[in-house]
Amino acid sequence: MARTIGRLLTCSLLAVVVAILWPHHSFGPEPEGLEAGAHGPSASHAEAAAIGGGADGGAPGSEGSAHGEPSLEEPGAEAISLAAAAGSGNAASAASVRQLVEDLTGLTNRPGDWGVLAVSLDGGDTLVNLGGELPMAPASNMKIFTSAAALHHLGPDFRFPTWLLADGSVRDGVLEGDLVLYGTGDPTLGLRNPDRPTGALADFVEALRSQGIHTVRGDVLGDGTYFRGDPRRPSWNPDDLNDWFAAPVSALSFNENMVSIQVRSRAGSGGVPQVVTHPRTEGLPVVNRARIVQGATGTPLAIVREDPDDPIEIRGDLRAGAGDVWRAMSVSDPQLYAASVLVATLEAAGIRVTGSASSLDARELELEDWMDGAAGSRVSGTHLQGTSSKDPREGGSLRTLWVHHSAPLPELLHTVNHRSHNLFSEVLLKALGRQVVGDPSFQGGQEALTRYLVDVAGVHPDEIHVEDGSGLSRLNRASPRALVRVLEHMAGDAEGPLFRASIPQAGTRQGLSRMHRTPAAGNLRAKTGTIHRVSALSGVVTTAGGEEVLFSIIANDVPSPWAAKRVEDEVGARLASFSRPGFTPPSTLPGRAATGDRAVNRER
Repeated sequence: MARTIGRLLTCSLLAVVVAILWPHHSFGPEPEGLEAGAHGPSASHAEAAAIGGGADGGAPGSEGSAHGEPSLEEPGAEAISLAAAAGSGNAASAASVRQLVEDLTGLTNRPGDWGVLAVSLDGGDTLVNLGGELPMAPASNMKIFTSAAALHHLGPDFRFPTWLLADGSVRDGVLEGDLVLYGTGDPTLGLRNPDRPTGALADFVEALRSQGIHTVRGDVLGDGTYFRGDPRRPSWNPDDLNDWFAAPVSALSFNENMVSIQVRSRAGSGGVPQVVTHPRTEGLPVVNRARIVQGATGTPLAIVREDPDDPIEIRGDLRAGAGDVWRAMSVSDPQLYAASVLVATLEAAGIRVTGSASSLDARELELEDWMDGAAGSRVSGTHLQGTSSKDPREGGSLRTLWVHHSAPLPELLHTVNHRSHNLFSEVLLKALGRQVVGDPSFQGGQEALTRYLVDVAGVHPDEIHVEDGSGLSRLNRASPRALVRVLEHMAGDAEGPLFRASIPQAGTRQGLSRMHRTPAAGNLRAKTGTIHRVSALSGVVTTAGGEEVLFSIIANDVPSPWAAKRVEDEVGARLASFSRPGFTPPSTLPGRAATGDRAVNRER
C-alpha cells in the first residue's frame, strides 16, 4: 500500500513538472488495456514512461543500492528522465514516445508475466519500461551474460587445447604404455559432422603416424579431470537429459557428447536386430531386448533410457524388412566415449591398440579434494591463459604427442548465440569458474559470472540469479534491465564488435529467421530464449529515426512460447519503425561528451 501511495504521489509530481515545461500541452487520456499488475506498472506509470522515464519513472538501473544510484521511487529520478525528454525534442517527440509505450503495452497485454524495457543508446533515456526491473526466467538470454563474461575474462584469442600424451617410451614403433587424451573443455573436438565423423581425432592419428608409432601396448585413457562436479545441473528438466540440448558438460567431449543409434532389421523370426552406433564405439552401454518378428508387431520398437547414467535399452518388436530405426541420445560418460572413438579411429587407420578405452573424471569431488589431486590424474600443471598452454607433464613419464586447439572464442560465441548451443555455453561457464575463482564447476562458474555481472557490468545483484550458463534451468533469473545493462556495457567495450557479431540478425536465413519483410529485417540483432512456458528476446535495433535502441522482452508462464514469439516480433518491428521528430542525441549536443555508458548507467 505504501509503495502504491508513493507511486501516486510521484505521478502527481510529474503532472506538476509537465505543466511547468509544457503548459499548453494536453497528454490526453491514459492508454487503454493496461490493468494494474498486468505488466508490473499501472496505467499512470505507462504515462510516465511515455514522457521519457521508465515504468517506475526512472532510468533503468536507477535503484538505490551499493551502486549509489537514485531510487526508482524517488521523484528526482522521474524529473531527470523528464528533463532528458524535454532537452532532446519537443511535444511531438514526447508524443511519439508516449505512443510507443501505448503500442507496446497493448502488444504485451497477454496471458502470463511480461517484462519489457527499451532504452535509447544514443539518447540516454528510457523509452519503455513495463516491469523492466522484475527478475524472471530468461531462458537462453543467459547466453548474453556468458558471452560477455567470456570475452572479458578469457579474451578473443582464447582457444581450448586438447592434448594427446604418451605415458611410456617408444621403441621400434611401439608405445610401451598408455595414451592419455586430456581435455580442457573443447566442445568442437568432434563436431556432429557426417563428412568428418572422427573430427579432430584424425589429427591425433596423423601425429602417431608421423612419429612412426604403429602399436600402442597399453590403454587409451580419456581424462576429463580439468573440470569437476556434476556434468548437469539438478534443476535441468529430467525429461530433457537424453537430448542434445542437455548433454553432459565435460572437459573432454566428442561429437557434442551425442551418439546416434541405428537399429537394423534382418530376415527371420525371433531374431535380435542389429545395433550400430554412429560414430562406431565400444564404450556405450546398450541393452538390446528387441526382437524381429514377421507380420504385425506387438509392441513398437523403442530406444529408451530412464536415467542418463543408465544403459540405453532397446525393446519392443521390429518387423522383418522394415526400415531402420534411429535415435540420437546423449552419452553417459563423455570421457570414455571420446577414448573409445579414438581407439576405433586408431585401429581403422592400422594402429593397433592392445588395451582398451578407460576414463577418468572428477564429478564426485569437492573443490578441496580436487585441488589436492584426489582425481588421480596423471596430468598436472595445466592452465588456461589466452592461447598459452603449459604442457602437462608429471615427472618425465608423460610427453606431448600432439595438441589440438579449438577455434578462437569469437567463433565459439557464434555457435553459442546463433545455434543457442547449451554445451558450448556451459563449458565456457566452467572455464570462467576455473579462470576467475579457481573452481571449474557449475558453482565456480556461477560465482565468476555473478561477479562479472555485478562488479564489471554494473547489474543490480537483486535482479539476477545464475544457475547455469545456458539458461536451461528454470531457476535462472534476470530482469530485462539486467540484460539491457549488459548490452549497453558491451556497446562501450573494446570487444563490443565481436560480441555484437555473435548475435543473430533478424530476417536472415543463417541468423534470426524471423521478422521478414518488416523494418527489423537486416537491422535488429537479438538473442532468443525458449524453455517450457518461457520466451525471451533481447538485443539492439536501429529505429527509423536513426537511434540505436537496446531492448529486452521476457515472458514467463505463457500458454504458448511460440505465440509469445509472435508478440516479440511485433515489438521488434515496432521499435524498428519508431522515430521521434526533432530528436538530437544528447552526445552530439554542444558541451556533451560521448560515453560508453550513456543510457542505463548514466546516473552512476
